[in-house]
Amino acid sequence: MPKTTLLASIFFTVTNELNFDQRMIRICSSLANAGYQVTLVGVQRKGAAALVPQPFAQKRLPVFFAKGKLFYAEFNLRLFFYLLTKKMDGICAIDLDTIFPCYFNSLLKKIPRIYDAHELFCEMKEIAERPRIYNTWKWIERKTVPHFTYGYTVNQPIADEFKKMYGVHYEVIRSIALFNPAQQTVKKEKFILYQGAVNEGRCFEALLPAMKLVNAPLIVCGTGNFMDHARQIATELKLGDKVIFKGTLLPADLREITNKAYIGLTLFEKGALSNYYSLANRFFDYIHSGVPQLCVNYPVYREINNLHHIAVLIDEPDSASIANALNSLLEDDETWDRLHINCITAGKTLNWQNEEIKLIAFYKNIFG
Repeated sequence: MPKTTLLASIFFTVTNELNFDQRMIRICSSLANAGYQVTLVGVQRKGAAALVPQPFAQKRLPVFFAKGKLFYAEFNLRLFFYLLTKKMDGICAIDLDTIFPCYFNSLLKKIPRIYDAHELFCEMKEIAERPRIYNTWKWIERKTVPHFTYGYTVNQPIADEFKKMYGVHYEVIRSIALFNPAQQTVKKEKFILYQGAVNEGRCFEALLPAMKLVNAPLIVCGTGNFMDHARQIATELKLGDKVIFKGTLLPADLREITNKAYIGLTLFEKGALSNYYSLANRFFDYIHSGVPQLCVNYPVYREINNLHHIAVLIDEPDSASIANALNSLLEDDETWDRLHINCITAGKTLNWQNEEIKLIAFYKNIFG
């Protein structure tokens, strides 16, 4: 999209490493290319590589504490005062962990505030199963979200939950990769790929034992709060080279691996509502690389798969179901070929080029 006269100045805030946040790179790039003055603010981690140049401004705030309650308290305080010194026309909190600084700055500056909810934050397993932590985040949510009348999320069930809980009407703008037909022509190699956060609730307790019975290696690209435990399980099961942990990769490097994968994985435990109503970025990344996937049979994934038939769905992500489904797909060339061709077709309509239109219309409605 060609650049136009500069429009409103909008700040976006995350607790992520900016180089790896593909979702925010897409959103901020689209708005910058549409003429908005965009700044993405995140965390400066120790040893982080230099920022990759983008068509929007980027700022990292240094922190002393790396994780936990002290990290969130410190980063939110630093973020509040940083935003306080900046001139802006609007501010957008990405998920709940940066919402307080955005809320208070919007009140002080008397500017529009937007909530970008990638998930039901309080209903993630690592929060929902810890009563004290859950109560703290739920209190923050109750105090802020009802005052964010502008917002969007990744699917209709999550939008419906926000409407039910807080009476806010949020738009649906899905987090989908850019369509690039060259990605779909890369020759496949017989390995299974998990990409994304290695967090609680992502079925690694079932997936790793399943790999002892699967006739292909697993590559894991990502890190998270379950990473140490996942490595420990792999060691105890003596999986050796059967499971390869690559860590977090830059988007271009991750796409290169995804393009070569034979099967992708989109697995979540059912217990946490955020998982049950999820719509993961990786689900679309596999489609755009022409990679059939094994996916949980939850509402949003099922709805898309009923239309495009790009995945094998399982009702229960236990070890036996995962192993059986993976081996079946590895051995059934006819099914794999059909899903692969369907991915290529689906990518022509399920893409960021189409979602971007809704994003720009959303911000135009706020800022004119």
